[in-house]
Amino acid sequence: MPYFFTSTENIMLKEHIRRITGKGQVTVPAEVRKKLGVKPGETIIFRILDDRIELDRAPMSLEEAFGSVSPLHPPEDFEVLGRAAWEEHAKRVADEMDEE
Repeated sequence: MPYFFTSTENIMLKEHIRRITGKGQVTVPAEVRKKLGVKPGETIIFRILDDRIELDRAPMSLEEAFGSVSPLHPPEDFEVLGRAAWEEHAKRVADEMDEE
């Protein structure tokens, strides 16, 4: 696919030319997807600014953000916690019986 590359002062500009399908669809070039950091199935934003159009990555949804962050403390193993609680309870009961 053709593209144009120009340099204006310290600004580098690359243009990719694509054909719009009958359904109004356009294939986003791999270089653009990589630059935006988007993968198939993710959402992008078309922003209209006066006579210009910007293409940007959509912000993460709450579900996406939640899944992308590792917990500070890994989840505990409930079997291990249950056993520890049971052993602690048994020790308290045994200590109370020894006091009587």
